[in-house]
Amino acid sequence: MLLDTASLYFRAYFGVPESVKAPDGTPVNAVRGLLEFIDRLVKDHRPSDLVACMDADWRPQWRVDLIPSYKAHRVAEEHETGPDEEEVPDTLSPQVPVIEAVLDALGIARVGVEPYEADDVIGTFTARAKGPVDIVTGDRDLYQLVDDVRGVRVLYPLKGVGTLQLTDEAWLREKYEVDGKGYADLALLRGDPSDGLPGVPGIGEKTAAKLLAEFGDLAGIMAAVEDPKAKLTPSQRKRLDESRPYVAVAPKVVKVADDVPLPDVDTTLPHAPRDAAALDELAVRWGLGGSLQRLLTTLGT
Repeated sequence: MLLDTASLYFRAYFGVPESVKAPDGTPVNAVRGLLEFIDRLVKDHRPSDLVACMDADWRPQWRVDLIPSYKAHRVAEEHETGPDEEEVPDTLSPQVPVIEAVLDALGIARVGVEPYEADDVIGTFTARAKGPVDIVTGDRDLYQLVDDVRGVRVLYPLKGVGTLQLTDEAWLREKYEVDGKGYADLALLRGDPSDGLPGVPGIGEKTAAKLLAEFGDLAGIMAAVEDPKAKLTPSQRKRLDESRPYVAVAPKVVKVADDVPLPDVDTTLPHAPRDAAALDELAVRWGLGGSLQRLLTTLGT
């Protein structure tokens, strides 16, 4: 089981009241919420191995060099506060080091590699896996890794992690008319404003799915642009032709890496804490209470 950790602690942060605090009054809603999530995931799915995958670099320069707009609006949002807007205190960032310390004391493998995103770490672990893989994420970009033959599926949280959308190839075909490999091409053509990916103008999700059904993959679509007999409307042909510079670089940006130099870590699900003393200290300092105790009980059984 591979956790898109930031995706999960963001959900925990917004799903658990900020009134959940440490003894000194510091909010720990993301910390406790994530522990509750992991507890439920382990109870429900009983993975043999578990990795908390991290963003060592949430906006890698090598992706920005290829598409400068990649996540650019998120940088602007972080640094811009309008003249009439009150700057809201950031109560999530201080919780991230606590999350990391708790995971380390528990003995749950935590992996982030410069200059890669958590998606790339997940992609590489998935490529190396010898058995089935469950990817837990609220990021649809990882649908591209779904592979029924290899037993790779995405568990997409709909409500907490108690209600998960089990995303396999049948679900992808019903929803998007593509399989896992086709999803990356679909996303590339359609674009994604949340990631600053422009896409091909005039090619929305449904049109992209139809083109992929007709021509097989992105390479097939671009080859069709050169073929006057290919079933493309004049507008589609023109827009695809004009988008060649984007189409040439976008696959490396959109597709998750599968060759990240991963550290040698023990991914086995722990049954007892790696550092019980450090964990006890963290539990008292941050008031982790029942959230931590329930997870420890689950791991022990």
